[in-house]
Amino acid sequence: MTLGEVKTILDAQLLSGEELLDHEVHTACGSDLMSDVLAFVKDQAVLLTGLMNQQVIRTAEMMDIICIIFVRRKEPSPEVVELAREKGIAVMTTTHRMFTACGLLFQAGLNGGGHIK
Repeated sequence: MTLGEVKTILDAQLLSGEELLDHEVHTACGSDLMSDVLAFVKDQAVLLTGLMNQQVIRTAEMMDIICIIFVRRKEPSPEVVELAREKGIAVMTTTHRMFTACGLLFQAGLNGGGHIK
């Protein structure tokens, strides 16, 4: 699915990364703990989180995540959005809670990747 389809499924607002909406994504993860993202996330294109700081952008950059979706009506600061823009990472926000957002994307065919071993 494309990031544009992700945006539609989650009824999300795009804050940056309009040029990435046609980009294909196949996997996603949801976490508020960036240590878990660093430890367990491999080949994830979309990160859903409620954490609202620049560490989220830095983690996404390190893990080649191309889109961050802030859940629960969370609005990132202009500095966070600007850093994401500089790093080529799309940023969206949705009113859905994390569980619901992940479920909607999974139901639409977005995969969570492999199992933790």
